[in-house]
Amino acid sequence: QVQLVESGGGSVQAGGSLRVSCAVFGYTASSLCMGWFRQAPGKEREGVAAIRRDGSASYADSVKGRFTISTDNTLSSLTLQMNSLKPEDTAIYLCAADWLACGSRRADEYRYWGQGTQVTVSS
Repeated sequence: QVQLVESGGGSVQAGGSLRVSCAVFGYTASSLCMGWFRQAPGKEREGVAAIRRDGSASYADSVKGRFTISTDNTLSSLTLQMNSLKPEDTAIYLCAADWLACGSRRADEYRYWGQGTQVTVSS
């Protein structure tokens, strides 16, 4: 059984940086296909970034060049470093894991989900 617990959300002004992390229990982060999603009020869940087992990643166009996804096998965690944040990045950020969805940013392809952490960017 895979359990995911996010941490590190918070509030920041536009242009600032935040890092959100996802602790993985039950398996190592690098043995899974993992991704970060976000959901703003009244909007559909959006795939932000996904990482494959070989460490390669895919990003939504809206965050490309500003966000970086990575895994730390020692800590068995998934991290999303977010720079140059914009008010439109405000959302609940959730990590997700699956055995087969490597590199996918489609929410319906992920089996395991964390509870999410709030990120708020003010202008």
